[in-house]
Amino acid sequence: MGPQARVICSLFFLLRVLAEPAQNLDFSLAGDYLLGGLFTLHANVKGIVHLNFLQVPKCKEYETKALGYSLMQAMRFAVEEINNHSGLLPGVRLGYEMVDVCYISNNVQPVLYFLAREDYFLPIQEDYSHYVPRVVAVIGPDNSEATITVANFLSLFLLPQIAYSAISDKLRDKRSFPAVLRTIPGADHQAEAMVQLMLHFGWNWIIVLASSDDYGRDNSQLLGRRLARHNICIAFQEVLPMPQPNQVVTPWERLRLVTIIHKLQQSTARVVVVLSPELALHNFFREVMRQNFTGVVWIASESWSIDLVLHSLTGLRRTGTFLGITSQSVPIPGFSEFRMRRAQARPPASNRTSLKATCNQECDTCPDTIEPFNTILTLSGERTAYNVYSAVYAVAHALHNLLGCSQTYCSKEVVYPWQLLQEIRKVNFTLLGHPIVFNRNGDLLTRLEVVQWQWDLRQNPFRSIASYLPRQWQLRDIGRVSWHTLNNTVPVSTCSKDCQPGQKKKAMGIHPCCFECVDCLPGTFLNETADEFDCQPCPSNEWSHRKDSSCFKRRLVFLEWHEASTIAVAVLAALGFLSTLAILIIFWRHFQTPMVRSAGGPMCFLMLTPLLGAYMMLPTYVGRPTVATCLCRQTVFTLCVTICISCIAVRSFQIVWVFKMARRLPRAYGYWVRYHGPYVFVTFITLLKVAIMAGGLLATNPSPTTHPDPNNPKIMILSCSPDYRRGLLFTSLDLILSVLGFCFAYTGKELPTNYNEAKFITFCMIFYFTSSVSLCTFMSVYEGVLVTILDLLVTVLNLLGISLGYFGPKCYMILFYPERNTPAYFNSMIQGYTMGRD
Repeated sequence: MGPQARVICSLFFLLRVLAEPAQNLDFSLAGDYLLGGLFTLHANVKGIVHLNFLQVPKCKEYETKALGYSLMQAMRFAVEEINNHSGLLPGVRLGYEMVDVCYISNNVQPVLYFLAREDYFLPIQEDYSHYVPRVVAVIGPDNSEATITVANFLSLFLLPQIAYSAISDKLRDKRSFPAVLRTIPGADHQAEAMVQLMLHFGWNWIIVLASSDDYGRDNSQLLGRRLARHNICIAFQEVLPMPQPNQVVTPWERLRLVTIIHKLQQSTARVVVVLSPELALHNFFREVMRQNFTGVVWIASESWSIDLVLHSLTGLRRTGTFLGITSQSVPIPGFSEFRMRRAQARPPASNRTSLKATCNQECDTCPDTIEPFNTILTLSGERTAYNVYSAVYAVAHALHNLLGCSQTYCSKEVVYPWQLLQEIRKVNFTLLGHPIVFNRNGDLLTRLEVVQWQWDLRQNPFRSIASYLPRQWQLRDIGRVSWHTLNNTVPVSTCSKDCQPGQKKKAMGIHPCCFECVDCLPGTFLNETADEFDCQPCPSNEWSHRKDSSCFKRRLVFLEWHEASTIAVAVLAALGFLSTLAILIIFWRHFQTPMVRSAGGPMCFLMLTPLLGAYMMLPTYVGRPTVATCLCRQTVFTLCVTICISCIAVRSFQIVWVFKMARRLPRAYGYWVRYHGPYVFVTFITLLKVAIMAGGLLATNPSPTTHPDPNNPKIMILSCSPDYRRGLLFTSLDLILSVLGFCFAYTGKELPTNYNEAKFITFCMIFYFTSSVSLCTFMSVYEGVLVTILDLLVTVLNLLGISLGYFGPKCYMILFYPERNTPAYFNSMIQGYTMGRD
C-alpha cells in the first residue's frame, strides 16, 4: 500500500470513529437493505461557524426544527409499513440510517458514512460497478444547496438520491447529477404557479425580496424571466440580509431591514414575493411587525410557505394576506397517530461517551419541540410528508422489481447502486390514489397547491385555495380567498390604472406596466389584442372618432343626379349637345358653300361627330362609378376629344401651309394634297392615342377607387381617376396638339379674313390648355369631393369651347350674313390678300 493510500485509509478510519451509529431506533434500523435519510432536525441559518474547526458540527447546539423531525418520522413510518406489508418485498426487511444534516452544515460526513462499507472504509478503485456501499439509496436532504453538495458525491457512484424538497433547476442536468430524482416539481413550476396567480388577480406591479444565497439568486432570476413574458413588472428587488447564526440582530442588519421596509411602505406595489429560506426571514418579519407595516399580499416560496415557526408569529396576521406555493396535501392513513405516538415514546438517550456514538444521530429535544405543533401538522394534512413517503415507496418498488420478487418470496441478491437507479427510473405505480412516475428529468410531477395562512386553530392553518397541474402548466380550481381589505375585495397592485376603451398606453419610465392613458386620434382605433401602446389606423374605407375602439364605415360620395351642381352642369352639357347637333345640321345643309369649305369641308364632320360622341359620354360622370363607366370616360371620351383637337391642329396647319408654304415647297405641298395629309395626320394621332390609352390601362387599374375627403373624414369619395398624374398621362397628347394648334393659328393671323381662324382657334386651344392644366394642378393639391364636380364642369366647358368657339362664328355668318357665303365674296377676299402682299 502506497503512502497516498495509507493517508486515505487513515482519514476513513477517523470517519469510522466519528460515524459509527448509536443505538437509537429513531435514527437506525437494521435490515437486509438500508436506506439513507438526510433531514434537517436542527439549523442555524447557514451553519458556517464549524468551518473554523477541524471537526464535524454538533447539530444539537442549533435550533430544533419540528418540520424536519416530522419528515424523518414519515420515512420511518414508510419503512415500517413496507416491512409489515405482505405484498411488497416479501421476506425482505428494509432498514435505514438517518442523519441530521443541520440544514447545510453537516452534508459531507453523512455522505461518506453512507458510501463506506460495513467496515467503515471506502476503497480506492478504478471501477465501482461492483461496489456495495452501506446504503442502497439516499432520501433527502431538504434544500437545493445541500442536495447539490450530496449529489456531487453520490452521482460518482450512481447511488440513487431522491430529494423531497429541493427544487433547483440545476438538478435537472443529468450530465452533472445522473443519480438525482425528485418527488416534487422543479423551480420553474413554482415560478409559473406564482405568475398565473398574479395574472388571475390582475397584479402586474410587484416587489421581489430574495435571500443572498443561491436559492434567492436562482429563483429570483427564474421568476424575473417568467414575469417578463407576461408583462408583469418588478417595482424593485431587494436582497435580504442573512442573519447571524444566533439570530442576534446586528446594527447593520437592522439598518438594512429598516431601509427595505421603508421602501415597501413608499411603494405603490401591494404584492410582495419573498424567495428565501425560512431561517433568513425570522428577523425580517419581526421587524415588519415592529414597523407596523400592513396592507400587502405576501407570496411565499415553497421554502417557507408552510413554516411552522413563522406561522407561530401570530402578529403576522395584521400585516396582510399570506399566500404560498407548496406541495399537495395527501393524507397518509395512520401517519399522524404514528408521529404523535413516537414523540410520546421518547427514545432512550444515546451514550455520547461511547466510541461507537456518531455525530448528529440524536435529537433529545425533538419530541418536546414538535409537541406544540402536533395540532397544526395534523390539520395541515402533513404536507411534504407525502414526498418523503412516496420516495421510500419508489425505492421499495424498484427493489421489488430488481430482486424479481413474487407474491411470497424475494431473492436476497447483492444490489448495486446503478442497477437500482435504473429500476427507480422505470417505476410506475399508484400510491394513495396518485401515480408515481418519474419523467425524463427524474422529477415526479405531483400537483402543487396555493395555500392561504390562517390563524384559527380550529381550521387548517394552510388552507388550499388553488391547484397547479405541472403536466398542463395550468393553475386551476381557484377558490375563495379571505383578503385583508375592506369588504374582502381583491387587493389592487398595478402601477397605473387600466385605460378606458379607445385609449392607448404611453410608457412612463422603464417599466411597461407604468403608463399614462392617451386618447386615440380620429381615424385611429385601439386594438388591444395587437398592441396596447399604439393606436392602429382605420382601413381606408373606414373612420373613427376620437377615443374610439373600433372604426365605422365612411359614407360613399359620388356625383348624383339629384344634386343642384350636377343638374346645373347637366343642363349646360345638354345645351352644348343640342347646339353641336344644330351646327352639324347647319353644316350639312350648307355643305357646298364656301364658308363650310373654308372651315374644313368634310373634316368638319370628322370634328363634330366626335364632339357629339363626347357629349354623349358625359352621363358616365354621374352616378356610382363602375368599371364600364370608368373605361368609357378613359377611352371613348378621351379618344373623341383627341380626334377633335387633332383636326383643329391640322386645320390650322393646313391654312398656313396653303397660303405661306405652298410656293416655297410645292413638291411637299403636292404630296400633302395628293395623299390626303390631314386625314393621315388625324389617323396617326388617333392610333398614337389608342397606344397611350392601352399602355395606361395596362399600367393602372381602371376600376373605381376610393379616397377620403380631407375636409370631412367621414366621407369616402368614389371616383374613377383621382390621380392627377394619370390624368396628365391621358391628356398629354391633347395638350401638345392644343399648343401646336395655337402656334399655327398665331402664324396665320395675317391670312384673308374668311380664312383667318387664328382668334377662334387661339381661344379654343388656350381655353382647353389652361383649363386642363389648372384641373390637374388643382387635383394635385386637393382631393376633396369638389374635384369630381369640377372635373365634369371643366370637361363640359372644353367641349363648349370647341363647338361654340370654333364653329359658332361660322354658323353665325352662314345664318345672318348669307351674302358673305358666296364664291364671289371669297374670291374677292383672296385677291385682296394677294394684291396686298404684292
